Amino acid sequence: MKQVVQNYKSGELAVLDVPVPGCKPGGVLVRTAYSLISTGTELMKVSEAGMSMLGKARSRPDQVAKVMQSVATNGVPATYRKVMGKLDSYTPLGYSLCGVVEQVGAGVDDVKAGDLVACAGNEHALHAELNWVPKNLYTPVPDGLAPRHAAFGTVGSIAMQGVRQGEPQLGEVALVIGLGLIGQLVVQLLTAAGVRVVGADPDPTRCELAERLGAAACGDPASTAVEAAVAELTGGHGVDQVFLAVGGGSNQPVELAARLCRDRGRVVDIGKCRLDLPWNAYYEKELDVRFSRSYGPGRYDPAYELEGRDYPIGYVRWTERRNLACFLDLLARGSVDVEPLVSHVADFDDAVETYQSLKDGDLKAVAVLFRYPEQAEERGESAAPEVSVPEVRRSGKASNSARTAKTPVRLAFVGAGNYATSMLLPHLAQRDGVELSTVVTTTALSAANAQRKFGFAEATTDLDAVLGDKSIDAVFVVTRHSSHAELTRRALHAGKTVFVEKPLALSEDELAGVLAAVEESGNDRLQVGFNRRFAPLLQEARKRFGARTGPASLRYLVNAGKLQHGSWYLQQGAEGSRFAGEGGHFIDTASWLLDADPVSVYATAAPGNEDLQVVLRYPDGSTATISYVTTGAAGFPKETLDLIADGKVLRLDDFVRASVYSDGTVGRKQWVSSRLPKARDKGQNAELAAFIKAVRTGGPMPVPLESLVATTSATLAVQAGLAGGAPVTLARAR
Repeated sequence: MKQVVQNYKSGELAVLDVPVPGCKPGGVLVRTAYSLISTGTELMKVSEAGMSMLGKARSRPDQVAKVMQSVATNGVPATYRKVMGKLDSYTPLGYSLCGVVEQVGAGVDDVKAGDLVACAGNEHALHAELNWVPKNLYTPVPDGLAPRHAAFGTVGSIAMQGVRQGEPQLGEVALVIGLGLIGQLVVQLLTAAGVRVVGADPDPTRCELAERLGAAACGDPASTAVEAAVAELTGGHGVDQVFLAVGGGSNQPVELAARLCRDRGRVVDIGKCRLDLPWNAYYEKELDVRFSRSYGPGRYDPAYELEGRDYPIGYVRWTERRNLACFLDLLARGSVDVEPLVSHVADFDDAVETYQSLKDGDLKAVAVLFRYPEQAEERGESAAPEVSVPEVRRSGKASNSARTAKTPVRLAFVGAGNYATSMLLPHLAQRDGVELSTVVTTTALSAANAQRKFGFAEATTDLDAVLGDKSIDAVFVVTRHSSHAELTRRALHAGKTVFVEKPLALSEDELAGVLAAVEESGNDRLQVGFNRRFAPLLQEARKRFGARTGPASLRYLVNAGKLQHGSWYLQQGAEGSRFAGEGGHFIDTASWLLDADPVSVYATAAPGNEDLQVVLRYPDGSTATISYVTTGAAGFPKETLDLIADGKVLRLDDFVRASVYSDGTVGRKQWVSSRLPKARDKGQNAELAAFIKAVRTGGPMPVPLESLVATTSATLAVQAGLAGGAPVTLARAR
């Protein structure tokens, strides 16, 4: 299928051939009939992409702050790869469309194939021939409403949420500053609510349009016309509400709002404009400044938008979806008319030219629609627990055999997110004897980006076809945590060698399912992405430390830091706790250094279960204490480790320096890494080399399956320990 994309690094716009998105549970696959260009938001993105790197940084200081934090945590090279990977990727455009339901996912019962729906979301209602849209981001189109008009649903919801934030009442007077697409819709919604409206915009044609659509008077904000109209309609008291539907760097809109608003009036910011509030003016009138968050309650909440969890109507009357449905109802009843706003309808194939004309100013437009080739017809917790570590059973079936020496190892990737594209694929793409065969994602554009950047032969959303392809030797599972166990199980049954990023499983049942697949298929060719044991600096430090004769004490401080708002790691109901997701890294490293698997786990947590203390006990009496904290200073190293035994100490400082002390050298180090490495090397490259070698030769996997299972069981036991408040014995299954 085709999709409109933009490269944020170069500014290039393109209509790209990408795989058809999969129809996941909880949503529908929609074939687009019309999609709407937001001439404000989208053109701002297009303009930003054309800026220099310095210009981009100045326009997004929030992103610059994230980059600087990443540099402090991960180092310059890793951050550079990540940032450039994001910049040099195609990103989608669009967020408002109307189309026909082509396929219905599991759990959806309010629409069926063939129904006409309006869709919202800058990740779901894209300028693309097909989109997967989750339940709370679409709504059926009322009978008789034309698809081209229903395509205005999202921008209509934005305008409607802004109006709701102003709490207008019958007979009041409002000022709308900015008469672009959103402003024109705000004018009509206010008029429909019985509010008299004054509009302000320097473009006379937009002023004339707003007056035709119900505004009492409009004019240039720099002239006296607007102020005179407000004085006449309000008896000199000033307007009850001001709606800022304008962008840009000028502070004039907020100054005009203060001047023309009545005492204790309301100022609602809908657009993205400068808000340097003149203190005296806003203080003396005690003005109420409010923000309108996009389409309404539910926006930016993954539980609502992605998982389909609606808010009870008795507590949240108007959600994103209800706003969307309400706006369509107003359109269907004629209370709002969007046809006069349509300045241009372009064929979807002409998208690049259309954007360029808008950017260059050759096309003057309030609203522009894309018409698609196959458009729709116009119509209407307890006692101390014991956790059993599952026994690894293998059937008598043969495992993978050695390959012909000159035959490349053919790999498929399931998932192409940040970790895959910054930490795995750059190493594999440069490795001789490796062929990147197929990349599989649920979103079409991420597959297309990975194919373009790393040279995959194919990009698809069809996992079954990949698992059925006998020419593919190994499958990498690099998706969200909740899918790891099931995808691993399926790939093992398909006879593939599997590399799955941590965690292997989020529950004992999931782990049991993976081991059942090993037993049933006879395929034990499995590696989990516990990469730290492969880190060159740690490998050398372990060698320098030498063999132990007595028990050891290991201390591992993980300064994990706070997660960014909106991170999917926060979705604990679906993706497991944060420690369940990444704690295996640290348990595996401790077990590798101590050359054993743990026999018990004790865990305690600060309120909220974010800061954890995990104590692991090993067969020879050794202990490992992992302090996993989120409340430390961001500038402190992320990982520091001390191994103490037999009068020796191994020290690792965040994978940039290591040292070993021993008796007989009081005050002196026996060994210290001679120089700082060019980058923090946490072992991904060496791990991948070991994995590829095992696939090519048919030799043992880099880490025994029993060790992977023991680490996963210990990680899962942390949650049980937190619930029980006592050590959890890791009993080996018999």
